Amino acid sequence: MLNQRSSRQGKVAIDKGALSNGLSDKPSAARIYDYLLGGFHNFAIDRAIVDSMLQVQPDLRLGAQANRAFLRRAVRFLVGQGVEQFLDLGSGIPTVGNVHQVAQAINPRVRVVYVDIDPIAVRHSLSLLDGNDRASALLADIRQPDAILASPEVAGLLDLRRPLGLLAVSVLHYVSDDGKAYEAMAILRDALAPGSYVCVAHSSSDANVSEREKLKGLFGKASQAISRPRVQIERFFEGLELVKPGLVYAPLWRPESPEDLLLDEPWRAFTLAGVARKG
Repeated sequence: MLNQRSSRQGKVAIDKGALSNGLSDKPSAARIYDYLLGGFHNFAIDRAIVDSMLQVQPDLRLGAQANRAFLRRAVRFLVGQGVEQFLDLGSGIPTVGNVHQVAQAINPRVRVVYVDIDPIAVRHSLSLLDGNDRASALLADIRQPDAILASPEVAGLLDLRRPLGLLAVSVLHYVSDDGKAYEAMAILRDALAPGSYVCVAHSSSDANVSEREKLKGLFGKASQAISRPRVQIERFFEGLELVKPGLVYAPLWRPESPEDLLLDEPWRAFTLAGVARKG
C-alpha cells in the first residue's frame, strides 16, 4: 500500500503531467475509483462527480472498498492455489492493495501485467513499478484481447502455457456492448492453460432502477458504465467451474473475519463476484 507521503507526491507528479496534456478537465473512471478508495491520484472534476454520486448513493465508497477487499482475498486465494502469474484487466490507478504487492508478499516469484485504457493510470503504474522486474503495465483496450495477448509485456512476463490468474474486477461493466464483452472474455479464457483461474467482479443490476439511472447519468460523463443481472454475469465464467461459494455479493466471497466490511449487509456493495477454475 502506498503511504500518504508518497501518494501525495505521486499526485503532484500526475497533476503536472495531466495538465501538460490537457487531461485535467476530462473525468476518468480510473481516477473516480481512486477517489472512492481514498487515493490522491485524481482531479477536481473526478471529485466533483463522485461527490454528486454519493448524494444519490452514499454507499458507493463502502462498495468500492468492499470490492477492493474482494480483489485482495481473491489474489491471496489464487497464490495459495499455486498461481504465480496474473493478468489484471482494467487495473486503474495503483492506489490501495495492488495485485503485485499482495501476491509478491506471499510469493516473491509472482509476475503481474496490469492492463488499462487510461494513459495516466498506465503511466503512473509504470512509475510505481520502476525497479520491479516481475511486474509491468500495458496501455490497451480489453475489447481487443488478441492485442493484449500478443503484447511484448505479456510475452515478456507471462507464460500462457502455465496456469494464470485472469482478473476482470470492476472492468467489464465498462464494456456496454454485450457481444464485445462476452467475445473478449471467451478469447481470453480460451488462451488460458488448464489450472488457470478467472476472477470477475461486476456491478449488479439488482439495485434500485431509478437510482441506477441517476448514477449512470453522472458516471456517464467519465465512462458508459452499466450493470448486468446475475444470469449475464455468470456467462463470463462459461466453460469454467466456479469455486465455492460461487457468484455472490463481494463481501460474501471467502470473508476472512466476522468484522469484514459489509459482511452483514453484502448487497450494499452492489457488486457480484466470483472465481472459477479452468479444468
